[in-house]
Amino acid sequence: MTHVKLDHLSKRFGPVVAVDDLGLVVEPGEMMALLGPSGCGKTTTLRMIAGLIEPTSGDVLFDGRSMLAVPTERRGAVMVFQKHLLFPTMTVAGNVGFGLRMQRVPKAEIDRRVAEMLELVRLPGVGNRRAHELSGGQQQRIALARALIVRPRVLLLDEPLANLDANLRIEMRELIRTVRMETGITSIFVTHDQEEAVMLADRVALMFSGTLQQFGRPAEFYERPRSVEIARFFRNPNTIDGVRSGSRVTTAAGEFVIDPARAELAEGPVRITIRPEDIEIVGPANGAVNRVPATVLSNIYMGTRRELIVSLAGAEWHLQAPVDAAFGEGETVTLGFAPEKIWLLKPDADGRETGVQ
Repeated sequence: MTHVKLDHLSKRFGPVVAVDDLGLVVEPGEMMALLGPSGCGKTTTLRMIAGLIEPTSGDVLFDGRSMLAVPTERRGAVMVFQKHLLFPTMTVAGNVGFGLRMQRVPKAEIDRRVAEMLELVRLPGVGNRRAHELSGGQQQRIALARALIVRPRVLLLDEPLANLDANLRIEMRELIRTVRMETGITSIFVTHDQEEAVMLADRVALMFSGTLQQFGRPAEFYERPRSVEIARFFRNPNTIDGVRSGSRVTTAAGEFVIDPARAELAEGPVRITIRPEDIEIVGPANGAVNRVPATVLSNIYMGTRRELIVSLAGAEWHLQAPVDAAFGEGETVTLGFAPEKIWLLKPDADGRETGVQ
């Protein structure tokens, strides 16, 4: 298992800064997600790790050794692209075993390892079929098997699920998680899908505009976002400004009680954020510590639940409600939430991290 370090890594294309002073560490056997919106630099970062793009400055190290002078084919980092790029004239076995043939591995060994890989990706017995005869999900599994058969030091995945429908994405997530657990390979994957990142990754690196915004365990992005932008990216638009004094925050919507253990900021101006799933509509008998009136703006049916958009003191908040919630537009409701569900941010926090060295 390989330790990967990105040391002050930057890439410029003329005046455009694609990646700016990125510092990350991926532990041996860890799966890390490079997450962010389109154009944030995540795929450029992956390609620099693979050796497909040369950094403007900084370094890529495997087990403490710089890879900058090491050719792509000798780094031991194998990339699975969004478009799986299988050879249409070859059989499945031919595609999977291609890398071993380039290494002049004996045929008997190739056949054995191809069979192992097809078992690993849950496609035994398809070796003699042509790639074009397989479904999109099956083709992506073959691309994964082709990458793994050469026993790379690092597996790089560039949005491998982006072209699959919803059901196939779920199947491939489970397969990738299983394969990673069985092989123990250090893995880095690019995605713009928050759900995909938190389901698959041990740690997530969130990038905006070429810079690292937050790096940590998936739960940290939900429970302790570093900025309003990060909270919103993780589908939490609920914020309101206030002034903290001790265990209370005074806002235009009223006074909120907070949990001091989750309030890392000093007293003074703060910005409250609370996730939609942590808010409920409460009645008079409910003992919620924090209660605030709000006006329903819309009630959206989501299949297994409803999403309410409400207004309180000029702020627009979202919350989840049972599927039978019948609150109408313009109706006044009372929101309730626990002190430990509130997270405080600086009003001007931009969330940027300087890097992990």
